[in-house]
Amino acid sequence: MVKVSTIGMFLLFLQKDIETIESLGVDAYRFSISWARVLPRGRFGEVNQNGIMFYNKILDNLLVRGIKPFVTIHHDDFPQELQDRYGSWLSPLMQEDYVHFAETCFKNFGDRVKHWITINEPNLVAQMGYQNGKYPPGRCSQPFGNCSAGNSDIEPLIVMHNLLLAHGKAVKLYRIDYQREQKGLVGIVLNCLMYEPLTDDDLDQEASARALAFDIGWVLDPLIFGDYPSEMRKYLGNQLPRFSITEKNFIKDGIDFIGVNHYTTQYAKDCIYSSCSLTGNRAIKGFVDATSERDGIRIGESTGIEIMRVVPRGIGEMIDYLKIRYNNKPMFVTENGYSEPGVQDQVEIILQDDKRVEFHNMYMSSLAQAIRDGADVRGYFVWTLIDAFEWFHGYAPRFGLYYVDRKTLTRIPKLSARWYQNFLKNNTQALGIQVADT
Repeated sequence: MVKVSTIGMFLLFLQKDIETIESLGVDAYRFSISWARVLPRGRFGEVNQNGIMFYNKILDNLLVRGIKPFVTIHHDDFPQELQDRYGSWLSPLMQEDYVHFAETCFKNFGDRVKHWITINEPNLVAQMGYQNGKYPPGRCSQPFGNCSAGNSDIEPLIVMHNLLLAHGKAVKLYRIDYQREQKGLVGIVLNCLMYEPLTDDDLDQEASARALAFDIGWVLDPLIFGDYPSEMRKYLGNQLPRFSITEKNFIKDGIDFIGVNHYTTQYAKDCIYSSCSLTGNRAIKGFVDATSERDGIRIGESTGIEIMRVVPRGIGEMIDYLKIRYNNKPMFVTENGYSEPGVQDQVEIILQDDKRVEFHNMYMSSLAQAIRDGADVRGYFVWTLIDAFEWFHGYAPRFGLYYVDRKTLTRIPKLSARWYQNFLKNNTQALGIQVADT
């Protein structure tokens, strides 16, 4: 009997997954690098060469099959030491640690990576980790949550400021020292929840625009125009941090593409002149309440995650919004997917996932129309290849094209996998399609 290490077993399954990706006919794979795997102590320790070897094997296996890697540098995790030493993203010191990590990635992997994503969903990092406390480090205050520490009205703003400056410094470094030789592009990925006005009233129309500025503009306005949205400055005043002239100069025009993680749409309700929930009636939320119901009618069919209703028009609306606000900056839909509600472990039902096929058909139709209308969308990634761990939702939601037997880890194709394979064979000239997993 041969004893196989944990990392060896992981690589074995990953190798099989890459073979599965190739068999589907996709030409790109999105994955994330674990900060703690590469630099267990951040800049206070040595590079973990086993971690470098792990990602080198992934990259080499992808490229030999003609699959382009889209690599996310920071996807929520970071070394515990950075939290213990200075509070991680609440401190400007985290910017330097991030740049050190990013440069370690550029040095070791940049010869094979042509699409870098600096940070996955910085808006969710700030909101979920420091406003409602559902992501690590679990900080919040009332009325957003009951955490042991935190300030939900202030800390998300500090965290986002450090995230944006970390991104800007890493991009500046890449463009000066690495881009000429490595010829890669650098973007950032946002959680792109679409908002529609709850009513036709002008106040709700303004609220939906405000919600988008406070969620999307919060990240992209500084990285494209050099400063936060005017809508945020109007309601947050001096609570919103300010960029120095030097900082504005290096964060402006700081992305080559926008990564769009889109799943659903919500209604936006004005809270300036209307009564709202305690969380909606806050400057940090732009005085906007978000809801999935209007007059008792849900905005779309349920999925395995309550907030994620099926609203196909939303992806086209989001792409149109980004096209107009950001001068048609190149875009990739970096996540879009469906988890069926209430299936638990009913394997036969899970494998016959007609609703997932229907979901992707409808969403890609909406996306295709946006492309026909002139949006510069260069690819589409399904979330996800296999049923995976979905953060604080755990293993209950199943987004995968492949079912995973949790006892044997065997991957079994669902109906959607066969449909997607056929779709790619017949439609590759119409729309660039890829598949993603983390």
